[in-house]
Amino acid sequence: MMKNFKTIILILLSVINLQAQDDHKKIDPIIQQSFEAMGGIENWNNTHFIQWDFGKRTLYWDKWTGNVRVENPNENMVVIVNINTGEGKAIKDGELITDTNTLNQVLEQGKKWWINDSYWLTMPWKLKDDGVKIKYLQTEKLPNGSLADVLEMTFNGVGVTPENKYHIYIDQKDHLVKQWAFFVNYTDEKPRFIKAWDNYQNVGKVLLSFNRSENAGGPKNVVVTDQITSDIFTKL
Repeated sequence: MMKNFKTIILILLSVINLQAQDDHKKIDPIIQQSFEAMGGIENWNNTHFIQWDFGKRTLYWDKWTGNVRVENPNENMVVIVNINTGEGKAIKDGELITDTNTLNQVLEQGKKWWINDSYWLTMPWKLKDDGVKIKYLQTEKLPNGSLADVLEMTFNGVGVTPENKYHIYIDQKDHLVKQWAFFVNYTDEKPRFIKAWDNYQNVGKVLLSFNRSENAGGPKNVVVTDQITSDIFTKL
């Protein structure tokens, strides 16, 4: 009896492994085609400085060093933080923050702003990041009638909110992400929202989606450049 049970377990594990291999064979080309449609991963890696607005915030990001500047007029605050080291400085109401505990909290908040705001801008480039789990779901029609491959994206202990889940709709014709659905928790059956991911524009040598359709939200006024004011990440 025990021998038969072990045999059944081995068969089930083998089937699951084969299904996982089949999923990767299907998913990898979809993601790779999407990267190529946006300009290619090499051009993305070579992109140096990005500036954009998200809500009331303005952000500057040095992709090569991890330095970020967040200007947040709602909080009357400017934060300069390195997202890799967590080090930086900040001012609030025109005054330099010198208290260590307060500064650490503000730097952490600045990093969280960058994580959120940059995700709305760069998500399609992050489909192969470490800790990201991708599952192929199905083919669906987009609002314009085009067919899209729908990928489920969850996270393995990475990011500020690893319990989130996304459904990513990639157009089968031009291979660009055209829509995303956000789920607060990966166990949720219904999304918090479904929004367009459109209006791709050439910036530098890549395509990014910004100034999107009405009610789609997201980044605005994106600038990609190889040069930026020298003191943008040092002077508050």
